[in-house]
Amino acid sequence: MAKAKTEDISVEEKLRTLFELQQIDSKIDKIRTVRGELPLEVRDLEDIVAGLETRVNNLTEELKAMEDGIADKKNVMKDAAALIKKYEAQQGKVRNNREYDAITKEIEFQNLEIQLAEKRIKEFKANMITKKEIIETSEAELKDRQKDLKLKQKELDEIVAETEKEEESLLKKSKASEAMIEDRLLNAYKRIRGNVMNGLGVVTVERDACGGCFNKIPPQRQLDIRTHKKVIVCEHCGRILVDADILTGKVKEA
Repeated sequence: MAKAKTEDISVEEKLRTLFELQQIDSKIDKIRTVRGELPLEVRDLEDIVAGLETRVNNLTEELKAMEDGIADKKNVMKDAAALIKKYEAQQGKVRNNREYDAITKEIEFQNLEIQLAEKRIKEFKANMITKKEIIETSEAELKDRQKDLKLKQKELDEIVAETEKEEESLLKKSKASEAMIEDRLLNAYKRIRGNVMNGLGVVTVERDACGGCFNKIPPQRQLDIRTHKKVIVCEHCGRILVDADILTGKVKEA
């Protein structure tokens, strides 16, 4: 929607549209407040679940690699035992001491291979016990977190379903109102909203005080606000000030 030319819109109309925008945005804020921290909680739980799933998958792969390592070392032991048997048979057929010593060294080497393989298998098995314990703990935690995530997601979905249509309607109205406000004023409004806790960038004068910070407003300044002739901001909190009758178009006299 194209913005109307600034000179074609009176200050009163600007203030009225701005106050209407504030009321719309406040309703949107209220809807989102009802959801509370649920979206953040859901995202945090999703991250935790994803992290636990990755951990379990990585540990499972490491466990499989160790199982493969044990199988490989058993094959090494099997091959070494076969060679030892072969070399022992050859020892009875040697023709001299040099051949006998060479075969003996081969047998010793294969025995060392068996010992090293046995040592590695013991290490693999010890590590596997630790890995399995971590996997069991991680899987139990993952199960609990998945349950929490399911409950939180269901709770969030129910709240979103209840408020989605209303929020979509309000967002459209907010955009429509924004399109009628000059960029400078709109940016100032958004900046103020972003800097205050309650999101109120435009407030009415209540009991001679700012409706945002509750500081007293001088009588002359209140008169300026009531006449809708210029944009007045609170000198204490910076919020844009309007009088309660701005939406009716009625101008109060001093």
